[in-house]
Amino acid sequence: MASEPPASPRGDRRPHIVIVGAGFGGLAVVHGLRAAAVDITLVDRQNHHVFQPLLYQVATAGLSPADIAGPIRSIVKHQHNVLVLLDEVIGVEPDAKTVRLKSGDFLRYDTLVLATGARHSYFGSDHWAQFAPGIKTIDDATRVRRTILLALEAAETKRAKTDAAQVERVTFVVIGGGPTGVEMAGAVAELTRHAAAMEFVYLTPDCVRILLIEAGDRVLAGFPPDLSRAAALALADLGVEVRLGARVTGIDANGVSLGDEAIPAAAVIWAAGVQASPAGAWIGAPTDRAGRLQVAGDLTAPGRPDIFVIGDTVTLTGAKGRPIPGIAPAAKQEGAYVAKAIAARLRGRRRRRPFAYRDYGTLATIGRRRAVIDFGWLHLSGLAAWLIWSTAHVYFLVGFRNRLLVGMTWLWNYVTFERGARLITGLGDASPAEHTAPPPP
Repeated sequence: MASEPPASPRGDRRPHIVIVGAGFGGLAVVHGLRAAAVDITLVDRQNHHVFQPLLYQVATAGLSPADIAGPIRSIVKHQHNVLVLLDEVIGVEPDAKTVRLKSGDFLRYDTLVLATGARHSYFGSDHWAQFAPGIKTIDDATRVRRTILLALEAAETKRAKTDAAQVERVTFVVIGGGPTGVEMAGAVAELTRHAAAMEFVYLTPDCVRILLIEAGDRVLAGFPPDLSRAAALALADLGVEVRLGARVTGIDANGVSLGDEAIPAAAVIWAAGVQASPAGAWIGAPTDRAGRLQVAGDLTAPGRPDIFVIGDTVTLTGAKGRPIPGIAPAAKQEGAYVAKAIAARLRGRRRRRPFAYRDYGTLATIGRRRAVIDFGWLHLSGLAAWLIWSTAHVYFLVGFRNRLLVGMTWLWNYVTFERGARLITGLGDASPAEHTAPPPP
């Protein structure tokens, strides 16, 4: 049964816009249509919007989940032309202009916006996911946090019962040397080494090993070479071992394999690749190897002017021929463009100018007081870059409360070196292996 949008206050049927995904792009479309004479249905399988760039801070106990997330209904509560549905889209019927939901219902649309994001890609080895989780959701982040903290607790217990000199170091492995992997490796190093130095009796910083594995010839390959070198030096200063040109050939409960080399690990974290949502398959559009659609200049799907596709679900080329990165600012710009395009159509006009991405710079942080920024015309690293990175991330958080809390938390962490979110939760739902945590090798 197909579901129609509710009638407007005037009793007429206004154009119905269905937006799938309440990420940066989807919310930007919603916000851009706040004054439009349309009815919007926003569908997401989670009831909250997450600031994904800071999920690694939750995974490494720097922030609490509520600091970087907010209920979708609260975010749009003052926009009265929006209906929020907690459901999951499982298909689209473009000719019938309907969206199929997991609940069994259908939604009719006049215009559809697919902002469905991406998931982890294990390059054909999906069974690795159970041993090397990535971080795309709050649940992912808290699971990784639990694994790291339990590993430290298990190492302390073992050393308390054994001759510490006979026990090898507890190893954490991060796979992928892009911004997510670099940020995660730096944060894991700061968390584990500080905790080992200050809060454990038998566990010391020398007991902890952090390994970053990258298949390419440098970390942060999307950055200029000088910033890649600065990031590598910052990682080394934190005690992170970087393995370049190394391809993972296996992951299991014991650790990671690089060809014939086996590396025992207490925790493995995946940051090596992403796969777009199945949006391309839903509408029968061709995709690249990562599942991303090649859209028209106005961000519509091929041959489907009533379907816009934005965010990590698409592949786009910028003005200089470089791919537009799958980052929050790009998704927000795309969402704002789509909102203006829809509003123009409602006025009987067509936006002829294609989407143009404005690159304000690319940022990555490597722990406390260390970051790199590529402004194109200017490259920054060190403390100045870290201050800019911190300011930018606080600014883009949704909600004044979140900005205030994150700013105060970071200031406290900076002054005291404390990470206050070191809570091991979810043990009631954890597997027996997670309760005990993998012992150090």
